[in-house]
Amino acid sequence: MNFFTPALLHWHAHHNQRTLPWKGIADPYKIWLSEIILQQTRAEQGRPYYERFTEAYPTVHDLARAPEDEVFRLWQGLGYYNRCRNLLATARTVSEDLGGKFPETYEGLLALKGIGPYTAAAIASFAFGQPHAVADGNVYRVLARYLGIFTPPATTEGKAVFSGKANALLEKNDPAAWNQAIMDLGATVCTPQNPRCAVCPLHRHCYAFQKNAIAELPARMAKAPLRQRFLHYLILEAGGEIWLSRNDDMAGIWRGLYQPFLIEANEALDTKTLAAHPDFRKLAPDVGALQYEGHLQRKLTHQALDIRFFRLRVSGKPAVLSGNGLWTRPDHIAQLPLPKPIALFFEKKAYF
Repeated sequence: MNFFTPALLHWHAHHNQRTLPWKGIADPYKIWLSEIILQQTRAEQGRPYYERFTEAYPTVHDLARAPEDEVFRLWQGLGYYNRCRNLLATARTVSEDLGGKFPETYEGLLALKGIGPYTAAAIASFAFGQPHAVADGNVYRVLARYLGIFTPPATTEGKAVFSGKANALLEKNDPAAWNQAIMDLGATVCTPQNPRCAVCPLHRHCYAFQKNAIAELPARMAKAPLRQRFLHYLILEAGGEIWLSRNDDMAGIWRGLYQPFLIEANEALDTKTLAAHPDFRKLAPDVGALQYEGHLQRKLTHQALDIRFFRLRVSGKPAVLSGNGLWTRPDHIAQLPLPKPIALFFEKKAYF
């Protein structure tokens, strides 16, 4: 144990060449913003989003005042849209209730919406020098291999084990450097595939390296089967405009984003079977105008989506369409927050 932290910090001071725009800053707003963006997102994928958000909203007050549709559009493509909803909620809480100042304690940060143990530890250590160790996928991997921990980190038991080990090894006098070092080591040296063990500062005492168990660690849980869903989107066109509605389904994916008229079924439908569907018949359209437009497949964390697009020109605007919907010109669609698969479809078909 006495070897781990000095070797890690020496590597960080002399050999860690990883550069990221949020590294080395102490602004809790920007640290929080980067951590929310990086949840379920690789650093290189998240970098341009962080840069766009900090340019558009330099302070938490700017983000708190931003229109919701504008923020969702800037977030478009990152997925896990509940993160964006929590981002807005917390920005408004900090701006309106806390005078623009983030809590300086781990417990105070943990009380904010969308901030879990990892994010609270990151903000507390990087912004305020509090002695709390971070524990993300990179940290799990380094500790599992170095210490030979075979408990899956995705389990409740595993999270407790890894958090305890990380906090025991943490350099209390410089928690920010220790946290940054172990995350960067996991991202650049102790990688999931083809780790660079020869240049790792820890390999002399690493369990996985010594026991040839690198591929086995960290231990993984068996994945549950994905829920298969069949989504059929109707591009309704009338008078040069297209119908889009805001998804307000509290339990649904892509809540808060705009989408065409949706018909979900238990199987994939073609133009004939779709035209016979009860939800389609409510539109009372000219069935002969229904045209198949394309097909996409996407895998989310717990769902596999089969997405099919159809175009339907209608002579009038069906009265059955209601709720948070609007008829809009094709050149206006790009200004609305859309799920990534739907945005890709509109781009490919040159709707905007």
